[in-house]
Amino acid sequence: MDLALLKKVTEAPGVSGFEEPIRSVIFKEIQGLADEIYTDALGNLIALKKGKQPKKLAIAAHMDEIGFIATHIDDEGFIRFHTLGGFDPKTLTAQRVLLHGKETILGVMGTKPIHVMSAEERNKMPKTTDFFIDTGLPAEKVKELIPIGTPITRERELIQMGPCINAKSLDNRISVYILIELLRKMKDETPAFDTYAIFSVQEEVGLRGAITAASGIAPDFGIGLDVTLAYDLPGASPHEVVTKLGKGTAIKVLDGTAICDYRMVNFMRKTAEAHQIRHQMEILTAGGTDTAGLQRSGKGGAIAGAISIPTRYLHQVIEMVHEEDVKDTISLLHACTMEMNQFNTNFSL
Repeated sequence: MDLALLKKVTEAPGVSGFEEPIRSVIFKEIQGLADEIYTDALGNLIALKKGKQPKKLAIAAHMDEIGFIATHIDDEGFIRFHTLGGFDPKTLTAQRVLLHGKETILGVMGTKPIHVMSAEERNKMPKTTDFFIDTGLPAEKVKELIPIGTPITRERELIQMGPCINAKSLDNRISVYILIELLRKMKDETPAFDTYAIFSVQEEVGLRGAITAASGIAPDFGIGLDVTLAYDLPGASPHEVVTKLGKGTAIKVLDGTAICDYRMVNFMRKTAEAHQIRHQMEILTAGGTDTAGLQRSGKGGAIAGAISIPTRYLHQVIEMVHEEDVKDTISLLHACTMEMNQFNTNFSL
């Protein structure tokens, strides 16, 4: 694995609606790997690799990360914020953040000290509105450097833990990495169909980038590329696990926003078996991915499915993936892209 590239894409800032820094990183990495590279009006970065046949395959990996936006600065210089994406509020405790204003400023998440909490306050679950950001700077300096509307990202470096990788924003920068690797593998190859690699925006706030991209491309086929829950942890009942780390890439059957086309599910499974690629089946009853946008937002819809990367501790700064699962995902995505012309579109089992 190219860990230097993965470190670069996980640590680049880019919360929903403010993706320019990560978009610039991706743009530099994919130069020369596609026949056409462009951005649409919403900010999706799209790389087209022309295929052997004129049918269209769209593969979407969202580049945005969950984060915050500054909404108020009080007279003491403490910053209030609104979330961009879904958060479990207790994960904000004792965290550092980066405020991307006129300068990038380090801050910490603050809240009421436990020493002065009532018994009732100690026993209740925290809310995001209980937190504020402290930069340590005087109020006038904060107001000078951090305009209202400043995007805010979480601060954490990528590390290796045995065969695993641990970082913030592996949701969904691990998929960004995988999609870049696919373009690298196909540099001197011709895929089955015209292949649109979509590095989409604003997925974390409602799949907005994928919806816009699909409406412009009108793909015949769609593949969502995203992380999924690996709840292979102490206390999990077997039926709650969804996927396991280190057991292969995951072929999505459904999530909270899409039921994958069974023809695509069968194609992916048969392709994995033919190439001896380790895989597991994923049924996630909540949450959603760009798959839904690809499936429903183009003219007439698309035959869509998804390949997922098992990930522990989602939407935290300690998200964890297994290197072998990442390699399996690249292998399956590449095989499906090159062999999509073998897809049987008949409505039969």
